[in-house]
Amino acid sequence: MEKKIKNPTIFIHGQESSSRGTKGIFFRGLFPEMIIPDFVGNVSTRMSKLNQILTHKRGIIMIGSSLGGLMAALYAFQNQDRIKKLILLAPALNLPEFTPHLAEKFTLPVYIFHGREDKLIPPELIQTIARKVFTDLIFTMVDDDHRLSRTFTSINWACLISE
Repeated sequence: MEKKIKNPTIFIHGQESSSRGTKGIFFRGLFPEMIIPDFVGNVSTRMSKLNQILTHKRGIIMIGSSLGGLMAALYAFQNQDRIKKLILLAPALNLPEFTPHLAEKFTLPVYIFHGREDKLIPPELIQTIARKVFTDLIFTMVDDDHRLSRTFTSINWACLISE
């Protein structure tokens, strides 16, 4: 059953994925109006495309997975006045691109879901970083791996996005 979303909402896939990956297909089915673009190239190239896509949008809800989580966080720090909330799935906040923001604070709502068994991005490190920079944080550690393949669809997306 498809849900209606009020705010501009975007899903940013991870480095090895696309808009046709498992999460992109899931979101397209649940929220047809969600923005689900494809990104390729390095972080800088991907960020340029993201900035173009979100030009003139406000009240944005950003969902980012892995490298897409890093991108969502980078965009949010640079555009706090345009963001409503961040939902990050095993975000790659440990990459060097995020380092300049480690001394900053982000005060809008942030929800992070991270698998305890993530072998790609260390959940404890991400939790430490997130607690330092996000002042309104709900960090949920789940029994899953990096892709969150066992728990992703059980997240109450309709509630999380409509709040």
